[in-house]
Amino acid sequence: MHIKRLSFSKIIIYLVLSLWALLTIYPFIWVLLNSFKDKNVILVDSFSIPITTFTFDNYKAAVFGRYNILRAYMNSFIISGSVVILVLFITTFSSFALARYEFKGKKFIYGMIIACMMFPIFSIIFPLHELLFKMGINGKHLGVILPQVAGNLAFATILITGFIQNIPIDIEESAYLDGANTVQILWHLILPMSKSAFSSAAIFVFLWSYNDLFLQMLILTDRKMMPVSALLKEISSKEGGTNYGLMVAAVAVIAIPIIIIYFFLQKNIIKGLTAGAVKG
Repeated sequence: MHIKRLSFSKIIIYLVLSLWALLTIYPFIWVLLNSFKDKNVILVDSFSIPITTFTFDNYKAAVFGRYNILRAYMNSFIISGSVVILVLFITTFSSFALARYEFKGKKFIYGMIIACMMFPIFSIIFPLHELLFKMGINGKHLGVILPQVAGNLAFATILITGFIQNIPIDIEESAYLDGANTVQILWHLILPMSKSAFSSAAIFVFLWSYNDLFLQMLILTDRKMMPVSALLKEISSKEGGTNYGLMVAAVAVIAIPIIIIYFFLQKNIIKGLTAGAVKG
């Protein structure tokens, strides 16, 4: 049996990565442990393991209490899900056109798409708020969905365009010779071969939409319309001084689904980001 020896440099690398992983994971473990403690116990000893003080009261208050996190979850998935679907639908056609067609102004358009990523939402928030108010969608889910779609299109287009450019064009040419049209090639060839890039774009767009507290707090004022991140802000601002148990339970309930989604899609995310690098 051959035993592979680790070099000193690899040992150092593994130690550094292990320390980094511990520092990254520990805060969530701390939140998870404290979510099963009474709020008074958290104030006294927040680093103990809840054995004798174990309770589900914080989760009952978070899920079934007056804040109704389940309804907030539904709002989050309505907003973020709609954003992902619209972004991927538009990006499918724009990325294919940028990757496979030559036309006047192509480089200028691609440069403007990249430039769009340099402007934060804060720089256009006043005209955006005025526009949404005139359209009559201020305070509604659509008032959050449309700006988030516009804000995420640039990233998704750049990522997926780079991936499509790396797909050999010979495959498409063979399909054209066999009588396939552009829509058939896009649907039956490009989309299946680009699923890792689309998965990467989908998860990042979903996360950015899911965590976009600034726009959600600005547009949505009715608690019944609020997604989970905006509702968490309200919990922390109103009950942060007295009920840390509710706060950490709400954080755990909000974070766990995202962690599960990322766990199952991490291979596609990494593959899509590496293969879909920006190509000039």
